[in-house]
Amino acid sequence: MQTIKQENLNLEEVVAALRAGQTIVYPTETCYGLGCDATNQSAVDRVFRIKQRQKDKTVLVVVPDESMVVEYIEWNETIEKLARRYWPGPLTIVAYARANTGLADGVVAKNGTAAFRVVDHPIASALSAGLGKPLVSTSANISSYESPYSFEKVADMFGGQEDQPDILIDAGELLAKSVSTVARVKKGSIQILRQGVVVVEL
Repeated sequence: MQTIKQENLNLEEVVAALRAGQTIVYPTETCYGLGCDATNQSAVDRVFRIKQRQKDKTVLVVVPDESMVVEYIEWNETIEKLARRYWPGPLTIVAYARANTGLADGVVAKNGTAAFRVVDHPIASALSAGLGKPLVSTSANISSYESPYSFEKVADMFGGQEDQPDILIDAGELLAKSVSTVARVKKGSIQILRQGVVVVEL
């Protein structure tokens, strides 16, 4: 694992690593995220191994703006309303993925849905923007462990593991916030799959 202090971060180098299929730990507006290029199947598979996550539990992705989301999911009026009110920010929207977008298995669920968030953190946003693709953003912890807000906990958690992230971005202690709210949009209706910091009201 390579550790990079936030103040020494070279975004272009990290984006190049993502393009090469590497995995990273990075800060978000909620907790530390574990991610990779969401269109790189081998990188996504590595994220699952690092996290020791069940293959049937898909991972969400973050993007820098709404326009990138439109490229990958079937947009509708309900998603538009949610986006205008809550993005950028900790609301994850689950909707049907468009066909042939290149998103990896594990990002797209067996039922054809994918989970997107317009991220409200400058580093996470810049990484996805530089990559020009969605960035996987599952919490940077081994499954069944708590979501990490401390860089030291992240480093300790993965330090003794066989499968480790390639790059860790050290942003110190993050402000402890709840996880993102996850809302599924289907035929205009909204179902809350996970209640987080955002309380959805339309």
